[in-house]
Amino acid sequence: MKLSEGVEAAIHCAATLAGVEGGATMPGSALAEQFGLSSSYLAKHLNALTAAGVLESVPGPAGGYRLARAAERISLLDIVQAVEGPQPAFRCGEIRRRGPVKLPASAYAKPCGINAAMLRAEKAYRAALATEKLSDIVAEFMTDADPRSVAAGCAFIERHQRPQKPGSPKP
Repeated sequence: MKLSEGVEAAIHCAATLAGVEGGATMPGSALAEQFGLSSSYLAKHLNALTAAGVLESVPGPAGGYRLARAAERISLLDIVQAVEGPQPAFRCGEIRRRGPVKLPASAYAKPCGINAAMLRAEKAYRAALATEKLSDIVAEFMTDADPRSVAAGCAFIERHQRPQKPGSPKP
């Protein structure tokens, strides 16, 4: 199964936003810069994450994006579905009913075994993604990554996060 580059970008952006302090935000342009992506390309994915309730978009000059809920409550499945949609990756086109040896519909009374197997695999894959929490990914990075990478990521967040005024809603 191949997921779009947008999934990778979305997960990295959510992980970065898990590091902003309090109710601070980070502009989409900074997130695009961090990962070498075009702002317009990334905006599409940030908007999808916002529509799915993974991120919150804060308008205004000091606005930007932040997590809409705690990183412990965001799974990789939440992010994948926000970007790729809820449809299964495999979509059976019933090609067994095509071709020169077509049979009557009654010959296909049982569901396609290939479709059933693929849907079982998809269910297991989604269940595994649902157990992977954003907070665990961030914690693992902070523990296991090269210290230079951790320091660079933290410095980037510090430089680009936008503190919000007291009294502004926090996730």
